[in-house]
Amino acid sequence: MATTVRLLLEPFDPAAELSSFSKAHPAAGGFVSFLGQVRASESGGSAVEALELTHYEPLTLPGMQALADEVLSRWGLDGLLILHRAGVMVPGDPIVLVAAAARHRRDAFAAADFAMDHLKSQSWFWKREKAGGAWRWIEPREEDHSDLARWELSETGN
Repeated sequence: MATTVRLLLEPFDPAAELSSFSKAHPAAGGFVSFLGQVRASESGGSAVEALELTHYEPLTLPGMQALADEVLSRWGLDGLLILHRAGVMVPGDPIVLVAAAARHRRDAFAAADFAMDHLKSQSWFWKREKAGGAWRWIEPREEDHSDLARWELSETGN
C-alpha cells in the first residue's frame, strides 16, 4: 500500500500527479480524485485576487499524515495521495489534491470524501482571501462541519 502525503509551498501539476499515481497502482480497479482550486470570486461575488494559506509546521504535515493513516485504517485501498499547498495563490491555482486507488470504487469514493471533509473542517491551515484590495479571514462553513459530522454518525451505526 503506497501513501504519498506532501505539504507544498510551490505549485503542482494535478494532471502529472494523477498520471503518476494511477501508473503506480495498476491493480486498482477504481480511482477517485478531488482537486480543489482557488475560486475566481468570493461568496459575495467580488473577484478574488489571492488566497493565502498559512500553517504551523510542527502540526500540519504530521496532521496530514495522521489523517492518511486514519483513511487507510477505514478502507481497503491500494494507494492514497494527499497534496496540499500553503502560501499565496491566485485564482485557478490548485490548492489540494486527494486521490484514492482501490480494487472497488466504493472504497475509493468514501476514502477521498472522508479525507476532504477532514481537510476542509479540521485542517491545520489558516486561510485568508484578498478581494477588492482587502484581506479577510475564511472560517469553515456550517456545511463543512455538517459534512464532517456525518462520518461520526456512520461510526456509531446511526
